[in-house]
Parts: sequence; C-alpha cells; structure tokens
Amino acid sequence: MSPAGDGTPLFAGSIPEVYDRYLVPLIFEPYAIDLARRIATLPVTNVLELAAGTGVVTRRLAMALPASVFIVATDLSQPMLDHAASVGTSRPVEWRQADANQLPFDKASFDVVVCQFGVMFLPDKARAFAEARRVLRRGGLFIFNCWDRIEENEFPHLVGQVLAQLHPRDPPRFMERVPHGYHDTATIRRDLSGGGFSSEPRLETLAARSRAAAARIPAIAFCQGTPLRVEIEARDPTGLAAATDAAERALAARFGHAAVDGRIRAHVVTVEA
Repeated sequence: MSPAGDGTPLFAGSIPEVYDRYLVPLIFEPYAIDLARRIATLPVTNVLELAAGTGVVTRRLAMALPASVFIVATDLSQPMLDHAASVGTSRPVEWRQADANQLPFDKASFDVVVCQFGVMFLPDKARAFAEARRVLRRGGLFIFNCWDRIEENEFPHLVGQVLAQLHPRDPPRFMERVPHGYHDTATIRRDLSGGGFSSEPRLETLAARSRAAAARIPAIAFCQGTPLRVEIEARDPTGLAAATDAAERALAARFGHAAVDGRIRAHVVTVEA
C-alpha cells in the first residue's frame, strides 16, 4: 500500500510479515472474500488490483476466477509485493510495482479495477480515481472498499485510546488519520466525480466480526503490523513492547482473556466507467 503523502512511511521492514500473519486474518480476510465473490459474478477477462499489499485479495481472486482471467496485482511498496509473491497464489498472476496515481497501463485495458483498503492511502484520490477510470474499458467497474469511522471498528479504536494515554501530548493517530480517515460517503462521491466517473456509485456499508484466539493478536497486529509502529517508536524508541503490552491488557479487559471478538465495519463502493 502506498503512503498517505504526509510523511507516513511505506509498509516496509518487518511490517509486511507481521501484517500478513496477524492483521490479514484479523480484519482483511472477510472483506477480501466479499470482493472476490462480487467480481466472480462478472463476465471479465482481466482484472487490475491496486494496493495489493501482501496479496490477500489477489489470492482470493486467483481462487474465485477462471484460469483464463488475467490478474495483475500492483502496489507502490515493493517489500509488500515481495512478501505477497513469496506467499504465492493458487495460479499465476502478474505482480507489478506501480503508482496508482500514474498507472503504467494503456487506456481501456481492464474490465475491473479493484482495491482493498488502499484508497485511504492515496495522496490525491481524485487523480488516482481518474487513472482507474482511464484504464477501464467502457462499462467496466471500479470496486473498492474503505474502513468506516474508527469508532465503528472496536479493536483499533481501543488501541488508539491506549496509545493516547501513553503519549497524551502527542498521541499516535495513524489508524484514525489514515485507514479510518476516509469514511465520509459524500467525500467519496465527490472524489469519484472529480476523477471523471459520471455514473452514480453504489455504496454499501458492510459489517463483519474481527476474531482472534487471544487479545495479544490484535495488540501485535495494530502496534507492530502497521505504520502505527513507526509513530510509537518515534515517540519512544524503546517503547514498542510496552505499548503492545498495554494494548493487550486493555483488549483483554474489554473483550476477554481468551478468544476476542470485535465489530468491524467498512464501505464497499462500486462505480461504472
């Protein structure tokens, strides 16, 4: 996934591995299944994925779509793509580093452009949407999802509150600012229009559950598997373990000391080129 354009770092270092091991099954898998199912109902010959990350949607698309459907999975972060390629897919796909604001593909090249929880990271969303529209064939679909407000996503909301208590003068706000910072549906519609989409987008709000075997898992996932880690370490270079432990204690107190189960909610957006 690309950076937010405000100094937020790329998903690099050990983050891709932690992200894929902990965060993907915790919050991304249910929505990846949903996107793949939607696309599998369409008569497509090729699909372009933006902000593929460690390949959770890519893997689902590879399983859900016929072998004849060509899949190109892109991301700005080469470390994320490298990890995705190392995990692999059930059949060949093309992994390609690409900037969503300047896609290296010809006009009208794809039937579907899909993006799972990546548009929030785009510094110029209207421009990126214009690029998605440019590479879509007439009548093709742009399908993406984005998180609803952080208050509707219980685990990251609680982790954010814990970190604000640890660093009250300068709370780490990455989760609130970026992943959960693009939830206003009027803004989404405006940006799609600014990107040249003239058809009315369809927006659905889809709730799911975030489950883990123990509170330690979401604590590690959010504190160590996202750029929130960089913000924590910027405030205290030796404070990552303490922050993770504090998040674990709060999650266990709220959701239980064994398996934990929290609400997650996101918007799914479909618009025709």
